[in-house]
Amino acid sequence: MASKHITQETFDAAVRENIEEFELGPEEAVKEAVEQFESQGVDLGNIVKMTPKVSADGSQEPTHDILQALDDLQESMARSNPQEVSAHLARFCEQCKQQKACRFLAAEKGAYPILLATWKLAAAGDQGLLLQALNALSALTDGQPDLLDTQGLQLLVATLARNADSANVTCSGIRCVRHACLKHEQNRQSLVKTGVLPLLTGAIARHSHCADVVREACWALRIMTFDDDIRVPFGRAHDHAKMIVQENGGLKVLIEAAKAFPDNPSILSDLCSTLSRLAVRNEFCQEVVDLGGLNVLVALLANCNDHQVGVQSCLRDLVKQVLSALRAIAGNDDVKDAIVRAGGTEPIVSAMTRHLASPQVCEQSCAALCVLALRKPENSQVIVEGGGALAALQAMKAHPQEVGVQKQACMLIRNLVARSQTFSQPILDLGAEALISRARATHRDCEDVAKAALRDLGCHVELQELWTGQKGNLAP
Repeated sequence: MASKHITQETFDAAVRENIEEFELGPEEAVKEAVEQFESQGVDLGNIVKMTPKVSADGSQEPTHDILQALDDLQESMARSNPQEVSAHLARFCEQCKQQKACRFLAAEKGAYPILLATWKLAAAGDQGLLLQALNALSALTDGQPDLLDTQGLQLLVATLARNADSANVTCSGIRCVRHACLKHEQNRQSLVKTGVLPLLTGAIARHSHCADVVREACWALRIMTFDDDIRVPFGRAHDHAKMIVQENGGLKVLIEAAKAFPDNPSILSDLCSTLSRLAVRNEFCQEVVDLGGLNVLVALLANCNDHQVGVQSCLRDLVKQVLSALRAIAGNDDVKDAIVRAGGTEPIVSAMTRHLASPQVCEQSCAALCVLALRKPENSQVIVEGGGALAALQAMKAHPQEVGVQKQACMLIRNLVARSQTFSQPILDLGAEALISRARATHRDCEDVAKAALRDLGCHVELQELWTGQKGNLAP
């Protein structure tokens, strides 16, 4: 694994040497330099692998396009020329979008303070320039959340608050929030304290017919519930989810927004995915039902199943996210029963059957049915009679190497028979024992759940007692 690092200057010097001393062409010189450093175990992930260019008048040293755009932006700022600033911002933004290495190099050469100054200038009243500054900032901070300092975070919240009626500025500003918070717990907590959560839910409510705003806001809300920063021992993901729901009406906002996009699977996927991230407490699961969210989810799943096979690919992600949302809210025992009463098991089984080629859909379908059957023999009967056990076993046959599918299917079979032994023989007649045994032999992660399923089906399983409470070593 590459662990060594070099500077951009070192790489550029090697490229120049290949051109000047070995008379290689620019592309060949870059390729040779890449091979040379990679053979030495150097990580070139943050290196711009292009030949620096000479300026139009030839008055400056060769430099990369991203740095030339940054220099031009700084000069236009010094001359207070808004038209030039606008042009150079657009240029800089496009360069940042090309590759991560360009963003890294720009940040290394002081791009953030320059953009911050431009942002402050535009915030005074030029909304067009403000939008460009935010676009450039979001491009620069993509994958580099550490760039934003306290001043930038505060200005970001203030900008969203002042421009709440502008869909374009709101969308770009929320994108900056998203980039600032991904894998950065401190930024998340700082923005929450500064008041970003009501701005995010408010953006969805205010711009409920603007797909771009809704998508960005949903994404940002989900990131607020992540615990993905390895630099901190624990985050406040659960607290943030509680604040979104209890203080900002997040569940109602999402459910209402879903009604505005009946024919947009992409936006509906985002809304369902965000709903799943917020259903973290028993009362929140019940609130989804009380707000009519369960009916929306069941109807969405049924509508997806009604589409023709030829358009299934564009709906597959929506199906997966609806299943994930149903699985999340079924953590509440009362909601389990509500889902079954609403006829939710039929579209879940149908989704698994229609999307049998998709391991993700199969896994989520089995997981949703598994939760519905947990400690609920009446629900287990509905699932078995509706073909749920058969569909799960078909999924196991279709995806023998997918540990997620195998594990969730084993757990589902176990839950179906744990309190309803009358289902054991019919499920065994479908070939369950061989499939579960194969899953156990193939996937180490399936060992415990497979043994539990086989045991509750009445199959012979050797259970090894690892410790008896006596002194001595544990059994191997």
